[in-house]
Amino acid sequence: MNRRQFVLGAASLALAPRAFAESHAQPSVALVTADQESRLVAVELPSGRIRCYVQTLAYPRSIEAGGGTAVVAHPEIGAVSLVDGPSLSVRKVLRGFDEPRYTVAHPDGRHAYVTDARRGEVVALDVLRGHILHRERVGSLARHVTINPNGRTLWIALGAKAKELAIVDVSERTRPRLVRRFRPDFLAHDVGVAPDGRHVWISSGDRDELRVYDAHTGRVLARPSGDWPPQHVTFAAGNVYVTSGWSGTLHVHRVDGRPLARTVVPVGSYNVQQADGWVLTPSLGHGNLCVLDAAGKVLRSEKVARSSHDACVVTAA
Repeated sequence: MNRRQFVLGAASLALAPRAFAESHAQPSVALVTADQESRLVAVELPSGRIRCYVQTLAYPRSIEAGGGTAVVAHPEIGAVSLVDGPSLSVRKVLRGFDEPRYTVAHPDGRHAYVTDARRGEVVALDVLRGHILHRERVGSLARHVTINPNGRTLWIALGAKAKELAIVDVSERTRPRLVRRFRPDFLAHDVGVAPDGRHVWISSGDRDELRVYDAHTGRVLARPSGDWPPQHVTFAAGNVYVTSGWSGTLHVHRVDGRPLARTVVPVGSYNVQQADGWVLTPSLGHGNLCVLDAAGKVLRSEKVARSSHDACVVTAA
């Protein structure tokens, strides 16, 4: 333990015990898409108790949290919902999309970027004001998207079996700018930049392995196993978590590709996200939310919907 941090923390607690207690009393809540029921399911962590349902537009598919707001994409109807985390309510609906697919939040907590597959665009949002700021053409079938930890670069997979990824400069946060394309040595599906900013993990759309690339040189650093494609990735505590929905597995690796563990999860558990020490993977086929710890151990698996595509974590009031 850092002694200075301990002393400062103890002093803060002595000065403001009520504020400290209130901040830690706020529960972490998983917002899980109930794709066929036009709602989100708010599940308290780690108990798994359903707190409430948040009614949305039809077909909520993907969800991403950032700055106290959860961004929900409805690709079938061309809309994006902004859900307020503390109140667990829809704050605003944004129209003008053709097929919004996935979102990544900027580290500043204010901006987010949504891919529009049909338009081949990435769209910059101000999630606090609820405004569309800018659209940038990046390439057809823009789908999975990640952001470098320094908040300056997006990597976007152009398709479910993508031959290319778009590299987008967001150093000017309100105006994303396509700068180049990256061609992996296989057909890509999901993409994630590790917290170290160096290791870029790209999952496959057509084989049971992934690639770890050097973000600066484009050199292949590792070829980890990932079970049946497509796989999805997220990062926490120096680890990488890789799900295979078809195989019903979650692999834990170090960021350099070294394998650590393999866990069985419900079949159909495609997307995976992490926050507050929990790893979440919902099941598209069964509607289960599987909650795991940082070591990849299943803490609980609860059926929360008929079908669930995605989940994120917010702090509720």
